[in-house]
Amino acid sequence: MAKMEYRRLGRSGLKVSVLSFGSWVTFGNANQLETANQAAACLSAAKEAGVNFFDNAEAYSAGESERVMGAAIRELGWQRYEYIISTKLFWGLHEIPNMRNTLNRKYLSQAIDGSLERLGLDFVDLVFCHRPDPKTPIEETVWAMSDMITQGKALYWGTSEWSADEIRAAYDVADRHHLHKPLMEQPQYNIFWRERVEKEYARLYEDIGLGTTIWSPLYSGVLTGKYNDGIPADSRMNVKGYEWLRKMVESDEGKKAIETVRRLTRVAKDLDTSMTHLALAWCVKNPHVSTVITGASRVEQVRDNAEALAVVPKLTPDVMKTIEGILGNDPARTATA
Repeated sequence: MAKMEYRRLGRSGLKVSVLSFGSWVTFGNANQLETANQAAACLSAAKEAGVNFFDNAEAYSAGESERVMGAAIRELGWQRYEYIISTKLFWGLHEIPNMRNTLNRKYLSQAIDGSLERLGLDFVDLVFCHRPDPKTPIEETVWAMSDMITQGKALYWGTSEWSADEIRAAYDVADRHHLHKPLMEQPQYNIFWRERVEKEYARLYEDIGLGTTIWSPLYSGVLTGKYNDGIPADSRMNVKGYEWLRKMVESDEGKKAIETVRRLTRVAKDLDTSMTHLALAWCVKNPHVSTVITGASRVEQVRDNAEALAVVPKLTPDVMKTIEGILGNDPARTATA
């Protein structure tokens, strides 16, 4: 197994494993990793592979994901200095005003307390604003997030799926008032979803030192190649609440993506690797990606994902050129076409 690489998260001194482990879809889900014992096995395998960052969110399985991850970590007996853990806030858990789909001060100050209680922790390392909130003044959100760090409830804060303009506006507010600045963004990024990371955020990496903790590197499983011949019965596409994933795969766009994956699979075969490893390694190849969040419901999947690190050196300029030729979606090239 290739040795894990650790990259600084943006301009901070914090080092995160280039492959990380997330709980979306799996933790707290009756069809996946419902118990702490089941989750502990995957967490342990990830840590053995060198993973030090574990991603979570308040909204995942309506808070159960945090409970399961916290209980699993306690079961494993990890010391707090051994791992980096995150949560994300926005969607809320209560169907009442001020507690749903917001980033106002009241919600944020109470939501972080709820996450810490479910995780069984005194603080999280990273906390994200899970989506932008156009109805709350950005100054209010920035002050609330900065206070969260000042109070010791989180060490760094950032955003998820915010536009470059929104991130820069938040940074400018923090800079103007000498507050804790947003450090990282968690965007979707993969072979098919490139525009934001490669083009929209391009200036932010140098201007404000933005780090990225990217999600969906396998495009909801499409890039594993397992949908090339249809949707397997045990796929997450059949998990209740994720019907939208199935619709995506069965759409015209999804069918086109699958045809592209079939062509990319031949490249993977030439490199003596799998489509999964190729897709993950391609994300790692981008120096602006601080960490690639992977997911798994079985120990075997965790270990297999880690094997992608050995493929990164195989992605030579010639191989990358071949991949680009198949994709035809390079944001830099299409912008000037």
